[in-house]
Amino acid sequence: MSKKVLIIGGVAGGASVAARVRRLDESAKVIMFEKGPNVSFSNCALPFHLSGIVENSDDLVLMDPQQFKNQYNIEARVNNEVVKIKRAEKKVVVRNLLSGVEYEEAYDTLVVSPGANPIMPRSIEGIFSDHVFAVRNVVDIKNISDFIHKHTVKDVVVVGGGFIGVEVAENLRLAGLNVSLVEALNQVMSPFDYDMAQILHKEMVDQGVNLILSDALKTIKSDCVLLQSGKEIPAQAVIMAIGVSPETTLAKDAGLEIGKTGGIKVNQHYQTNDPDVYAVGDAIEVYHRLLHQPTRLALAGPAQRQARAAADHMYGIPHQNKGVIGSSVVQVFDLSAASTGLNEKTAKSVGISYDFVYIIPGDKVGLMPDANPLHFKLLFESPTGRILGAQAIGKGNVDKRIDVIAAMITMGGTLEDLKELELCYAPLFGTAKDVVNFAALVGLNLLYGVFRQVPVTRVRELVESGATIIDVREPHEFERSHLINAVNIPLSQLRQRMDEIPKDQPVYLHCRSSQRSYNALLALQGNGYDNVWNISGSYLGISCYEYYQDLVTGRDKIVTDYNFD
Repeated sequence: MSKKVLIIGGVAGGASVAARVRRLDESAKVIMFEKGPNVSFSNCALPFHLSGIVENSDDLVLMDPQQFKNQYNIEARVNNEVVKIKRAEKKVVVRNLLSGVEYEEAYDTLVVSPGANPIMPRSIEGIFSDHVFAVRNVVDIKNISDFIHKHTVKDVVVVGGGFIGVEVAENLRLAGLNVSLVEALNQVMSPFDYDMAQILHKEMVDQGVNLILSDALKTIKSDCVLLQSGKEIPAQAVIMAIGVSPETTLAKDAGLEIGKTGGIKVNQHYQTNDPDVYAVGDAIEVYHRLLHQPTRLALAGPAQRQARAAADHMYGIPHQNKGVIGSSVVQVFDLSAASTGLNEKTAKSVGISYDFVYIIPGDKVGLMPDANPLHFKLLFESPTGRILGAQAIGKGNVDKRIDVIAAMITMGGTLEDLKELELCYAPLFGTAKDVVNFAALVGLNLLYGVFRQVPVTRVRELVESGATIIDVREPHEFERSHLINAVNIPLSQLRQRMDEIPKDQPVYLHCRSSQRSYNALLALQGNGYDNVWNISGSYLGISCYEYYQDLVTGRDKIVTDYNFD
């Protein structure tokens, strides 16, 4: 007899399981249940409808039930919600949401892929008002767009600075609305470390977003929101994007085991504690290969790989589950921001011994008209040199660089491996010594004790304490802007002016991006100086780090003026 496979939920996880099962077994009966009207849509592209980049919301729907039937012989039942799993009988109870009729469907194998629900805290007064929205599917994004146009909305508050919140805020701003983004933490985009997130803060503020950090929503009124700090922000519409929680109600009721993270617990084959029930997607917990512990990862790429692995296991096809590392990329107006693996916060939280490189080379040969700085941070384990993670922000191909690091992490690569990695090069695409090779070289110098560095996060402390800081940029660069207590000794004059640099106290060097100051540091060390440190990130990193904080706090600047050239 042919196998009967039932799938709860569509989109990246469920629909991918269905398609893979069909490719493996033409005789299988495959039925997919989706409680919404769309079984397959581009979840990640939803925010782009708000700006008109995706002009028609119908274009977000990738396949309708008839296409599934015609192309794959898969029965996709939309507006049908599975309300109960009867594991003992190997049946599910389904409610047709249009007719209200309930019916049962038997299975040989069941796949649970219900996704995750937007978090909507009941403690926030007004959270269920008509002008408050979440973003989960095509219906949600269409409702937001329709409401904005129907009510001529001018002011929108977006709550939450994760992927969805940042993308929604950007697209609403591109649509010409006044946008405030409220985030309870002290930064947006938690995959990035605090120093790197400052670059994104600057970009959002420069693009006209009213960015409010370290504050939280308290009350939603008809035309404004009140924050915990007492601030009142105009808002005729509110978008909630503070995170998602795995949809586990069905699983819990059916006695499927829930893991430590709150997601459905699965084994290496994505089987639950019932071998006839698999689970994939945002509702499950997965294994983090660097942390060696369970985690949750709500991303489309991993969901599709899980789907294929689960379907393969149903048919005896082996799969090596290597766990996840968490790779992602997001656009923030004119910048792209990508990350993979561990950041400093996570490495510290689990006690991993690490060090990091923060460099700002060009994303391509400087002669090219569209060459721009690329902020790149690489984390590596000490003393092994094993690569742990990376973050990249810039106008160029940050995804390319982070993809390289993701591959190196997956293959257990070290700084020595990355140093020798052969990559494509032409002036229009990169530099002969690519950003990632450059980062590896700097990392090896740190690992082997060639020089010492201080992070950009400590520069204010150094300035305010009166530390000796040498700016080795050229005079015309120094005149445009500089640290208020820095002494300008250009690299081109350094060897003639070494007697101006003290040997009896710490000396901190910087230039624009740390490269010239590194050369100055080696020259000083070669002349008997053992008291020198390079400032990681240098002047460009310092400016990006200080800019937003100075803007919102009104504190004294440690630079004469901001210059990001």
